[in-house]
Amino acid sequence: MPAVSQPSDLGEPLGPLPQEFAAIVRPELPSLIREIGLEVTRAYPEYARLFDSPHGEGIRVGLEQSISVFVEQVARPSAPTPLRDEMCRRFGRFEAYEGRGLDQLQGAYRLGARIALRRAKKVGRRYNLSPTMMLTFADALFTYVDELESLSREGYLEVRAATDDHAETLRRRLLHLILTGRPAPRSAIAELCEQTGWTMPEQVTLVALRPSPDLGRLALDRDVLADLTDPQPNMLIPGPIDDARRRMLDHALLGTHAAVGLTVPPSHAPDSIRWARRLLELVDTGVIDDAPLILAEDHLITLWLLSDTALLDQLSERELAPVSALSATRRERLIETLRIWLDTRGTAAHMGELLDVHPQTVRYRMRSLESLFGQQLVDPESRFSTEAVLRALRLRSRGGDGPARR
Repeated sequence: MPAVSQPSDLGEPLGPLPQEFAAIVRPELPSLIREIGLEVTRAYPEYARLFDSPHGEGIRVGLEQSISVFVEQVARPSAPTPLRDEMCRRFGRFEAYEGRGLDQLQGAYRLGARIALRRAKKVGRRYNLSPTMMLTFADALFTYVDELESLSREGYLEVRAATDDHAETLRRRLLHLILTGRPAPRSAIAELCEQTGWTMPEQVTLVALRPSPDLGRLALDRDVLADLTDPQPNMLIPGPIDDARRRMLDHALLGTHAAVGLTVPPSHAPDSIRWARRLLELVDTGVIDDAPLILAEDHLITLWLLSDTALLDQLSERELAPVSALSATRRERLIETLRIWLDTRGTAAHMGELLDVHPQTVRYRMRSLESLFGQQLVDPESRFSTEAVLRALRLRSRGGDGPARR
Protein backbone atom coordinates (compact mmCIF):
# COMPACT_ATOMS: atom_id res chain seq x y z
CA MET A 1 0.00 0.00 0.00
CA PRO A 2 1.45 3.39 -0.94
CA ALA A 3 3.02 5.49 1.75
CA VAL A 4 1.30 8.78 2.53
CA SER A 5 3.24 11.95 3.25
CA GLN A 6 0.46 14.56 3.56
CA PRO A 7 0.44 16.39 6.94
CA SER A 8 -2.50 15.73 9.24
CA ASP A 9 -4.61 18.30 11.06
CA LEU A 10 -2.58 17.49 14.19
CA GLY A 11 0.59 18.66 12.49
CA GLU A 12 2.16 15.18 12.54
CA PRO A 13 3.34 13.58 9.27
CA LEU A 14 1.32 10.60 8.09
CA GLY A 15 3.36 7.56 7.17
CA PRO A 16 2.53 4.01 6.14
CA LEU A 17 0.47 1.90 8.50
CA PRO A 18 2.62 -0.30 10.74
CA GLN A 19 2.52 -3.97 9.82
CA GLU A 20 1.17 -4.80 13.27
CA PHE A 21 -2.05 -3.07 12.24
CA ALA A 22 -2.82 -6.02 9.95
CA ALA A 23 -2.82 -8.39 12.88
CA ILE A 24 -5.30 -6.15 14.73
CA VAL A 25 -7.71 -5.80 11.79
CA ARG A 26 -7.55 -9.30 10.28
CA PRO A 27 -9.95 -10.93 12.80
CA GLU A 28 -12.56 -8.32 11.83
CA LEU A 29 -12.58 -9.29 8.15
CA PRO A 30 -15.27 -12.03 8.04
CA SER A 31 -17.90 -9.94 9.81
CA LEU A 32 -16.80 -6.75 8.01
CA ILE A 33 -17.20 -8.43 4.62
CA ARG A 34 -20.71 -9.58 5.58
CA GLU A 35 -21.64 -6.10 6.81
CA ILE A 36 -20.36 -4.37 3.68
CA GLY A 37 -22.18 -6.89 1.47
CA LEU A 38 -25.43 -6.30 3.36
CA GLU A 39 -25.20 -2.50 3.29
CA VAL A 40 -24.17 -2.31 -0.36
CA THR A 41 -27.02 -4.55 -1.52
CA ARG A 42 -29.45 -2.56 0.60
CA ALA A 43 -28.29 0.74 -0.94
CA TYR A 44 -28.06 -0.68 -4.47
CA PRO A 45 -30.87 -3.24 -4.99
CA GLU A 46 -29.59 -4.19 -8.45
CA TYR A 47 -26.48 -5.62 -6.78
CA ALA A 48 -28.72 -7.63 -4.42
CA ARG A 49 -30.27 -9.33 -7.45
CA LEU A 50 -26.81 -10.08 -8.78
CA PHE A 51 -25.82 -11.90 -5.57
CA ASP A 52 -28.67 -14.35 -6.30
CA SER A 53 -27.74 -14.72 -9.97
CA PRO A 54 -25.17 -17.06 -11.57
CA HIS A 55 -22.68 -14.23 -11.10
CA GLY A 56 -23.23 -14.14 -7.34
CA GLU A 57 -20.29 -16.31 -6.32
CA GLY A 58 -17.86 -14.31 -8.43
CA ILE A 59 -19.15 -11.07 -6.93
CA ARG A 60 -18.70 -12.42 -3.41
CA VAL A 61 -15.14 -13.49 -4.21
CA GLY A 62 -14.43 -10.07 -5.67
CA LEU A 63 -15.80 -8.33 -2.60
CA GLU A 64 -13.68 -10.52 -0.29
CA GLN A 65 -10.58 -9.92 -2.40
CA SER A 66 -11.10 -6.16 -2.45
CA ILE A 67 -11.33 -5.97 1.34
CA SER A 68 -8.78 -8.62 2.26
CA VAL A 69 -6.05 -7.31 -0.02
CA PHE A 70 -6.13 -3.95 1.76
CA VAL A 71 -5.16 -5.66 5.00
CA GLU A 72 -2.61 -7.92 3.33
CA GLN A 73 -0.92 -4.91 1.75
CA VAL A 74 -0.37 -3.50 5.22
CA ALA A 75 1.46 -6.68 6.17
CA ARG A 76 3.26 -7.03 2.83
CA PRO A 77 3.16 -3.73 0.90
CA SER A 78 4.98 -5.08 -2.16
CA ALA A 79 2.89 -8.25 -2.56
CA PRO A 80 1.33 -8.64 -6.04
CA THR A 81 -2.47 -8.57 -6.28
CA PRO A 82 -3.36 -10.14 -9.66
CA LEU A 83 -6.64 -11.75 -8.51
CA ARG A 84 -7.88 -8.54 -6.86
CA ASP A 85 -6.90 -6.49 -9.92
CA GLU A 86 -8.71 -8.81 -12.34
CA MET A 87 -11.83 -8.92 -10.15
CA CYS A 88 -12.01 -5.11 -10.09
CA ARG A 89 -11.59 -4.93 -13.85
CA ARG A 90 -14.32 -7.56 -14.14
CA PHE A 91 -16.65 -5.39 -12.05
CA GLY A 92 -16.03 -2.52 -14.49
CA ARG A 93 -16.63 -4.76 -17.51
CA PHE A 94 -19.89 -5.96 -15.98
CA GLU A 95 -21.16 -2.41 -15.53
CA ALA A 96 -20.38 -1.71 -19.18
CA TYR A 97 -22.15 -4.89 -20.31
CA GLU A 98 -25.19 -3.87 -18.27
CA GLY A 99 -25.25 -0.50 -20.04
CA ARG A 100 -24.63 1.48 -16.85
CA GLY A 101 -22.07 4.12 -16.03
CA LEU A 102 -19.56 3.77 -13.20
CA ASP A 103 -21.43 5.95 -10.71
CA GLN A 104 -23.13 3.06 -8.90
CA LEU A 105 -19.98 0.96 -8.66
CA GLN A 106 -18.00 3.93 -7.38
CA GLY A 107 -20.76 4.61 -4.87
CA ALA A 108 -20.60 1.00 -3.68
CA TYR A 109 -16.82 1.20 -3.25
CA ARG A 110 -17.11 4.40 -1.22
CA LEU A 111 -19.96 3.04 0.88
CA GLY A 112 -17.78 0.04 1.67
CA ALA A 113 -14.96 2.37 2.68
CA ARG A 114 -17.22 4.32 5.05
CA ILE A 115 -18.37 1.09 6.68
CA ALA A 116 -14.75 -0.06 7.07
CA LEU A 117 -13.83 3.29 8.58
CA ARG A 118 -16.72 3.01 11.03
CA ARG A 119 -15.47 -0.43 12.06
CA ALA A 120 -11.89 0.87 12.37
CA LYS A 121 -13.00 3.52 14.83
CA LYS A 122 -14.45 0.81 17.07
CA VAL A 123 -11.24 -1.20 16.80
CA GLY A 124 -9.22 1.95 17.49
CA ARG A 125 -11.06 2.62 20.72
CA ARG A 126 -10.70 -1.01 21.74
CA TYR A 127 -6.92 -0.99 21.21
CA ASN A 128 -6.44 2.66 22.17
CA LEU A 129 -4.93 3.55 18.79
CA SER A 130 -3.62 7.09 18.39
CA PRO A 131 -5.45 9.77 16.37
CA THR A 132 -2.53 9.83 13.93
CA MET A 133 -2.91 6.09 13.38
CA MET A 134 -6.62 6.52 12.63
CA LEU A 135 -5.97 9.40 10.25
CA THR A 136 -3.35 7.31 8.49
CA PHE A 137 -5.83 4.45 8.19
CA ALA A 138 -8.52 6.72 6.74
CA ASP A 139 -6.09 8.27 4.27
CA ALA A 140 -4.77 4.87 3.19
CA LEU A 141 -8.30 3.45 2.90
CA PHE A 142 -9.58 6.13 0.54
CA THR A 143 -6.36 5.99 -1.46
CA TYR A 144 -7.01 2.26 -1.81
CA VAL A 145 -10.58 2.94 -2.96
CA ASP A 146 -9.21 5.24 -5.67
CA GLU A 147 -7.03 2.33 -6.79
CA LEU A 148 -10.04 -0.01 -6.97
CA GLU A 149 -12.01 2.54 -8.96
CA SER A 150 -9.10 3.00 -11.37
CA LEU A 151 -8.89 -0.75 -12.00
CA SER A 152 -12.64 -0.98 -12.58
CA ARG A 153 -12.45 1.97 -14.96
CA GLU A 154 -9.86 0.07 -17.00
CA GLY A 155 -12.25 -2.86 -17.44
CA TYR A 156 -15.17 -0.55 -18.16
CA LEU A 157 -13.34 1.40 -20.85
CA GLU A 158 -12.04 -1.83 -22.37
CA VAL A 159 -15.60 -3.02 -23.00
CA ARG A 160 -16.86 0.40 -24.08
CA ALA A 161 -14.06 0.74 -26.62
CA ALA A 162 -14.81 -2.70 -28.06
CA THR A 163 -18.55 -1.97 -28.06
CA ASP A 164 -18.07 1.40 -29.73
CA ASP A 165 -15.78 -0.16 -32.35
CA HIS A 166 -18.38 -2.82 -33.09
CA ALA A 167 -21.18 -0.26 -33.29
CA GLU A 168 -19.16 1.92 -35.65
CA THR A 169 -18.40 -1.12 -37.81
CA LEU A 170 -22.11 -1.84 -38.10
CA ARG A 171 -22.87 1.81 -38.89
CA ARG A 172 -20.21 1.86 -41.61
CA ARG A 173 -21.63 -1.37 -43.04
CA LEU A 174 -25.08 0.24 -43.12
CA LEU A 175 -23.68 3.30 -44.89
CA HIS A 176 -21.90 1.14 -47.48
CA LEU A 177 -25.09 -0.81 -48.09
CA ILE A 178 -27.04 2.40 -48.69
CA LEU A 179 -24.34 3.63 -51.09
CA THR A 180 -23.91 0.46 -53.12
CA GLY A 181 -26.22 1.66 -55.86
CA ARG A 182 -27.54 -1.86 -56.28
CA PRO A 183 -30.84 -3.17 -54.96
CA ALA A 184 -30.01 -4.37 -51.47
CA PRO A 185 -32.23 -6.73 -49.50
CA ARG A 186 -34.55 -4.57 -47.44
CA SER A 187 -34.23 -7.09 -44.62
CA ALA A 188 -30.45 -6.55 -44.48
CA ILE A 189 -30.83 -2.78 -44.17
CA ALA A 190 -33.66 -3.15 -41.66
CA GLU A 191 -31.56 -5.53 -39.54
CA LEU A 192 -28.59 -3.14 -39.48
CA CYS A 193 -30.91 -0.25 -38.60
CA GLU A 194 -32.22 -2.27 -35.67
CA GLN A 195 -28.75 -3.32 -34.52
CA THR A 196 -27.42 0.24 -34.63
CA GLY A 197 -30.57 1.98 -33.42
CA TRP A 198 -30.54 4.13 -36.57
CA THR A 199 -33.85 5.15 -38.16
CA MET A 200 -34.02 5.35 -41.94
CA PRO A 201 -35.10 8.92 -42.83
CA GLU A 202 -37.25 9.96 -45.78
CA GLN A 203 -34.41 12.07 -47.18
CA VAL A 204 -30.62 12.04 -46.88
CA THR A 205 -27.78 14.35 -47.83
CA LEU A 206 -24.36 12.92 -48.67
CA VAL A 207 -21.10 14.74 -47.97
CA ALA A 208 -17.71 13.97 -49.55
CA LEU A 209 -14.62 14.97 -47.57
CA ARG A 210 -10.96 15.47 -48.27
CA PRO A 211 -8.80 12.75 -46.68
CA SER A 212 -7.15 14.19 -43.58
CA PRO A 213 -5.52 12.86 -40.40
CA ASP A 214 -7.87 15.13 -38.45
CA LEU A 215 -11.02 13.32 -39.62
CA GLY A 216 -10.94 10.88 -36.72
CA ARG A 217 -11.58 13.77 -34.33
CA LEU A 218 -14.68 15.15 -36.05
CA ALA A 219 -17.54 15.88 -33.64
CA LEU A 220 -20.62 14.80 -35.60
CA ASP A 221 -24.26 14.52 -34.64
CA ARG A 222 -25.08 11.04 -33.36
CA ASP A 223 -27.48 10.27 -36.23
CA VAL A 224 -24.84 10.98 -38.89
CA LEU A 225 -23.42 7.87 -40.57
CA ALA A 226 -19.79 8.30 -41.57
CA ASP A 227 -16.83 6.38 -42.94
CA LEU A 228 -13.85 8.60 -42.26
CA THR A 229 -11.27 5.87 -42.89
CA ASP A 230 -12.26 5.29 -46.52
CA PRO A 231 -9.82 6.59 -49.18
CA GLN A 232 -12.77 8.78 -50.20
CA PRO A 233 -14.22 9.75 -46.78
CA ASN A 234 -17.93 10.42 -46.72
CA MET A 235 -20.88 10.92 -44.41
CA LEU A 236 -24.65 10.62 -44.63
CA ILE A 237 -26.76 13.25 -42.91
CA PRO A 238 -30.44 12.46 -42.35
CA GLY A 239 -32.61 15.14 -43.96
CA PRO A 240 -31.51 18.41 -45.54
CA ILE A 241 -28.68 20.69 -44.45
CA ASP A 242 -30.60 23.13 -42.27
CA ASP A 243 -29.07 25.82 -40.07
CA ALA A 244 -28.35 23.37 -37.24
CA ARG A 245 -26.64 20.90 -39.57
CA ARG A 246 -24.68 23.72 -41.18
CA ARG A 247 -23.40 24.82 -37.78
CA MET A 248 -22.45 21.23 -37.01
CA LEU A 249 -20.48 20.96 -40.27
CA ASP A 250 -18.83 24.37 -39.84
CA HIS A 251 -17.71 23.39 -36.33
CA ALA A 252 -16.67 19.83 -37.18
CA LEU A 253 -14.85 20.53 -40.45
CA LEU A 254 -12.39 23.15 -39.25
CA GLY A 255 -9.34 22.60 -41.45
CA THR A 256 -11.09 19.95 -43.58
CA HIS A 257 -12.77 20.73 -46.91
CA ALA A 258 -15.98 19.02 -47.94
CA ALA A 259 -18.59 18.99 -50.69
CA VAL A 260 -22.31 18.52 -50.04
CA GLY A 261 -24.46 16.59 -52.51
CA LEU A 262 -28.17 17.16 -53.05
CA THR A 263 -30.84 16.06 -50.57
CA VAL A 264 -32.50 12.96 -52.03
CA PRO A 265 -34.48 9.87 -50.99
CA PRO A 266 -32.22 7.14 -49.54
CA SER A 267 -32.54 5.12 -52.75
CA HIS A 268 -30.77 7.98 -54.59
CA ALA A 269 -27.95 8.31 -52.07
CA PRO A 270 -25.36 6.98 -54.60
CA ASP A 271 -26.22 9.93 -56.88
CA SER A 272 -25.82 12.45 -54.06
CA ILE A 273 -22.34 11.18 -53.11
CA ARG A 274 -21.35 11.00 -56.78
CA TRP A 275 -22.26 14.66 -57.26
CA ALA A 276 -20.40 15.62 -54.08
CA ARG A 277 -17.25 13.80 -55.16
CA ARG A 278 -17.50 15.37 -58.61
CA LEU A 279 -17.52 18.80 -56.96
CA LEU A 280 -14.20 18.01 -55.28
CA GLU A 281 -12.78 16.89 -58.65
CA LEU A 282 -13.89 20.17 -60.24
CA VAL A 283 -12.19 22.06 -57.42
CA ASP A 284 -9.02 20.05 -58.05
CA THR A 285 -9.01 21.03 -61.73
CA GLY A 286 -9.76 24.68 -60.97
CA VAL A 287 -13.22 24.72 -62.54
CA ILE A 288 -14.85 25.59 -59.20
CA ASP A 289 -13.24 27.88 -56.66
CA ASP A 290 -12.17 26.10 -53.50
CA ALA A 291 -13.95 26.73 -50.20
CA PRO A 292 -14.25 24.90 -46.86
CA LEU A 293 -17.79 23.76 -47.74
CA ILE A 294 -19.09 23.53 -51.31
CA LEU A 295 -22.77 22.89 -52.03
CA ALA A 296 -23.94 20.98 -55.08
CA GLU A 297 -27.06 23.16 -55.25
CA ASP A 298 -24.81 26.14 -56.05
CA HIS A 299 -23.20 24.39 -59.04
CA LEU A 300 -25.94 22.34 -60.69
CA ILE A 301 -25.40 23.68 -64.23
CA THR A 302 -21.64 23.11 -63.97
CA LEU A 303 -22.20 19.55 -62.72
CA TRP A 304 -24.62 18.90 -65.58
CA LEU A 305 -22.49 20.41 -68.35
CA LEU A 306 -19.34 18.62 -67.18
CA SER A 307 -20.97 15.35 -66.13
CA ASP A 308 -19.48 13.42 -69.10
CA THR A 309 -16.32 14.90 -70.56
CA ALA A 310 -16.01 12.22 -73.25
CA LEU A 311 -19.52 13.03 -74.46
CA LEU A 312 -18.67 16.73 -74.35
CA ASP A 313 -15.74 16.09 -76.69
CA GLN A 314 -18.05 14.30 -79.11
CA LEU A 315 -20.64 17.07 -78.95
CA SER A 316 -18.10 19.85 -79.43
CA GLU A 317 -16.65 18.05 -82.45
CA ARG A 318 -20.13 17.87 -83.99
CA GLU A 319 -21.41 21.33 -83.04
CA LEU A 320 -18.19 23.16 -84.02
CA ALA A 321 -17.53 21.17 -87.18
CA PRO A 322 -18.17 24.24 -89.43
CA VAL A 323 -14.98 25.94 -88.14
CA SER A 324 -12.82 22.81 -87.83
CA ALA A 325 -10.95 23.48 -91.09
CA LEU A 326 -9.93 27.03 -90.16
CA SER A 327 -6.59 28.00 -88.69
CA ALA A 328 -6.41 27.80 -84.89
CA THR A 329 -6.24 31.59 -84.47
CA ARG A 330 -9.22 32.33 -86.70
CA ARG A 331 -11.22 29.46 -85.24
CA GLU A 332 -10.69 30.73 -81.68
CA ARG A 333 -11.71 34.28 -82.62
CA LEU A 334 -14.88 33.15 -84.35
CA ILE A 335 -15.84 30.76 -81.52
CA GLU A 336 -15.35 33.50 -78.91
CA THR A 337 -17.48 35.89 -81.00
CA LEU A 338 -20.16 33.21 -81.37
CA ARG A 339 -20.16 32.60 -77.61
CA ILE A 340 -20.58 36.31 -76.85
CA TRP A 341 -23.41 36.57 -79.36
CA LEU A 342 -25.22 33.54 -77.91
CA ASP A 343 -24.77 34.90 -74.39
CA THR A 344 -25.87 38.48 -75.06
CA ARG A 345 -27.64 38.73 -78.46
CA GLY A 346 -26.05 42.18 -78.28
CA THR A 347 -25.38 44.83 -80.87
CA ALA A 348 -22.08 45.05 -82.74
CA ALA A 349 -21.08 47.96 -80.51
CA HIS A 350 -21.86 46.08 -77.29
CA MET A 351 -20.13 42.91 -78.48
CA GLY A 352 -17.15 44.98 -79.62
CA GLU A 353 -16.75 46.31 -76.06
CA LEU A 354 -16.84 42.78 -74.62
CA LEU A 355 -14.40 41.46 -77.23
CA ASP A 356 -12.25 44.60 -77.21
CA VAL A 357 -12.49 44.97 -81.00
CA HIS A 358 -14.05 47.49 -83.38
CA PRO A 359 -17.80 47.03 -84.13
CA GLN A 360 -16.96 46.63 -87.80
CA THR A 361 -14.79 43.62 -86.88
CA VAL A 362 -17.74 42.12 -85.04
CA ARG A 363 -19.96 42.58 -88.11
CA TYR A 364 -17.34 40.88 -90.30
CA ARG A 365 -17.04 37.95 -87.93
CA MET A 366 -20.82 37.56 -87.65
CA ARG A 367 -21.15 37.42 -91.44
CA SER A 368 -18.46 34.71 -91.46
CA LEU A 369 -20.31 32.76 -88.75
CA GLU A 370 -23.62 33.02 -90.60
CA SER A 371 -21.93 31.74 -93.72
CA LEU A 372 -20.23 28.84 -91.93
CA PHE A 373 -23.04 27.71 -89.59
CA GLY A 374 -26.08 28.63 -91.69
CA GLN A 375 -29.32 27.20 -90.25
CA GLN A 376 -27.49 25.99 -87.12
CA LEU A 377 -27.71 29.55 -85.77
CA VAL A 378 -31.40 29.87 -86.74
CA ASP A 379 -32.88 26.58 -85.53
CA PRO A 380 -33.61 26.90 -81.73
CA GLU A 381 -32.61 23.32 -80.86
CA SER A 382 -29.36 23.49 -82.83
CA ARG A 383 -28.57 26.88 -81.36
CA PHE A 384 -29.19 25.55 -77.81
CA SER A 385 -26.84 22.59 -78.42
CA THR A 386 -24.12 24.92 -79.67
CA GLU A 387 -24.57 27.27 -76.72
CA ALA A 388 -24.46 24.40 -74.20
CA VAL A 389 -21.24 23.06 -75.76
CA LEU A 390 -19.58 26.50 -75.66
CA ARG A 391 -20.57 27.06 -72.04
CA ALA A 392 -19.21 23.63 -71.04
CA LEU A 393 -15.95 24.21 -72.92
CA ARG A 394 -15.53 27.57 -71.23
CA LEU A 395 -16.09 26.01 -67.80
CA ARG A 396 -13.60 23.26 -68.52
CA SER A 397 -11.02 25.74 -69.79
CA ARG A 398 -10.92 27.36 -66.34
CA GLY A 399 -9.00 24.35 -65.10
CA GLY A 400 -6.39 24.52 -67.84
CA ASP A 401 -4.10 21.59 -68.50
CA GLY A 402 -1.93 22.02 -65.42
CA PRO A 403 -1.76 19.67 -62.45
CA ALA A 404 -4.70 19.32 -60.12
CA ARG A 405 -4.61 21.73 -57.21
CA ARG A 406 -5.85 21.43 -53.69
